[in-house]
Amino acid sequence: MGWAARFLTAVSFLAAGVLFAPDALLGGSPGRPAAGVAAARLAHLLCFATAWGAALWVTFIGGIVMFKNLPRHQFGNLQGKMFPAYFMLISVCSAISVAAFAYLHPWKTASTIERYQLGFLLAALGFNLSNLLVFTPMTIEMMMKRHKIEKDLGIGSEVGGSRNSDVAKTSPALAAMNKKFGMIHGLSSLANIMAFGSLAMHSWHLASKLKL
Repeated sequence: MGWAARFLTAVSFLAAGVLFAPDALLGGSPGRPAAGVAAARLAHLLCFATAWGAALWVTFIGGIVMFKNLPRHQFGNLQGKMFPAYFMLISVCSAISVAAFAYLHPWKTASTIERYQLGFLLAALGFNLSNLLVFTPMTIEMMMKRHKIEKDLGIGSEVGGSRNSDVAKTSPALAAMNKKFGMIHGLSSLANIMAFGSLAMHSWHLASKLKL
């Protein structure tokens, strides 16, 4: 099944779901039709879930599994292709979540708790954008430079570990590049975990609104 077919199938199931939850189309207010409110709620829920789920998988599962089973340079090259797409996805999802939540809870009439929640969503968006636009491009650039130095030194093909630190003891160029790469990669990882944490904090608010 091609990508388009899978996408259309998913959309069909999403559209059909309203038949089993007609109450989702209720709850409008003056100036905000019920269909608009329902669409905003659905957009917020789906985009939040996508962003948080993607962050959970990439940060705690996918990356670790790949590192343990791929040659290190191959792992790095794969991450270099995957991370821009990953941060684009969660940035777009975070932006839609922010817009939908702001539509549902206008600032002037929002409660203090709702304003905090909007702040958490904005924080997640900001951290994700910082990775997408700044830290990830810098990290990939530094990684490619470090790969070149490592290839010249005959390392980088090891699986599930690294000989980098041992070789760096006798290679000032590699040691200097490790320092630069470590700083940028550390900032990228910090921004990623802060975005994940901001979304996790918002999850409690969503859970408190569910009636299961």
